[in-house]
Amino acid sequence: MSRNNQRNAYGETLVELGKENPDIVVLDADLCRSTMSAFFMEEFPDRFFEMGIAEQNMLSTAAGFAAGGKIPFASSFAVFVTGRAYDQIRQTIAIGELNVNFCGSSCGLSDFGDGSTHQSVEDLAIMSAIPGMTIFTPCDATEVRKAVRAAAKIEGPTYIRVNRNPVRDFTTEDDAFEVGKIRVLAGGTDVAIFAHGTMVEAAMDARDLLAMDSISAKVINVGTFKPFDVEGALRETNGLRAVVTAEEHSCIGGLASTVALAMRKTGIPLDYVAIEDMFGQSAHSAEELMVHYGLTPENIVKKVKALL
Repeated sequence: MSRNNQRNAYGETLVELGKENPDIVVLDADLCRSTMSAFFMEEFPDRFFEMGIAEQNMLSTAAGFAAGGKIPFASSFAVFVTGRAYDQIRQTIAIGELNVNFCGSSCGLSDFGDGSTHQSVEDLAIMSAIPGMTIFTPCDATEVRKAVRAAAKIEGPTYIRVNRNPVRDFTTEDDAFEVGKIRVLAGGTDVAIFAHGTMVEAAMDARDLLAMDSISAKVINVGTFKPFDVEGALRETNGLRAVVTAEEHSCIGGLASTVALAMRKTGIPLDYVAIEDMFGQSAHSAEELMVHYGLTPENIVKKVKALL
């Protein structure tokens, strides 16, 4: 199965949208060669705005563009765009219900070399608490493309969470993508594993390991984190014996919290694989960090077996 870079998919889709709609504008915070919004800069220099290391100014400017009828996409590392610019996102963009789309690149632990200051383990908790915010957590490059196109059409703010490193492909251009809906990637009759982003790959690998012990696991991709598909989650877990969530994010305010809230009245046992209440750290590779924080197929298997 091939691997593709979500960041490239983001930049390439911005260029496609730019060709289709002259109202698309793109802003970046001195990271366009990393977020890959540089693709848009090279194609449409008059509609690209380099804001420097100033996410607050970038989001305020994006709000102005949106108020003037443009469709802005603003990009930076996830930890900076959600943390530094929170006040602008909440007070101006969200309360104003403005169509500002911002990409949190190098999310989770994927910026492995720069340590805790550059690793966003709490961005979903921050953004999901903002009323009216749509949040996309795509599992592969193809889903990033669909999320970017969906974001451009939404009247209101959107946040797209993008990984730094190549990820395995699990979806195709022909697969349906509906905002606010989960999608079953693999069926199962014993347990459901909810996952998004890079942890979809870990969930699929865990499914194969569980099958060796005659445990049938359903893998559910949460491409839209908010609004969360409560109806779909209840439908897909009906009759199952356990649920495990898997995410490259803090266990607080992320997928574990969201699924637990959705399933609070079902009585189905639930556990999670996530980063505990701690920051990230520097490492030689993203894989090294994933193992250190227990974000592995083996840990998903361990949690499933303990519940069963």
